Amino acid sequence: MDIKQTTQIVTSSIGGYEPKTGGSTPFGKGSFSTYLNDALGEANDLQQKADQSIRQLVAGGKGDLQETLVALEKADVSFRLMMQVRNKILEAYQEILRMQV
Repeated sequence: MDIKQTTQIVTSSIGGYEPKTGGSTPFGKGSFSTYLNDALGEANDLQQKADQSIRQLVAGGKGDLQETLVALEKADVSFRLMMQVRNKILEAYQEILRMQV
């Protein structure tokens, strides 16, 4: 099961989480699915920036090695965080399935 399928499963059954868009609560107004989509988009952007930085460094030598390594680390940390969030969501979903009604 990939992360998009996980997001679809969780967001179809859970609502009410509010992403950072302003408002009276700490996270503003919105839904849990919006927050997950924003987080996935941000992780994807960091990965694309790291890939672009690598291409620039390898292809033309125009890139800076230090900036490339920082971009790679940011992408790695973001990916690891998203994987941990996915794991926690799956654990919560499985716990809900085990509940007796």
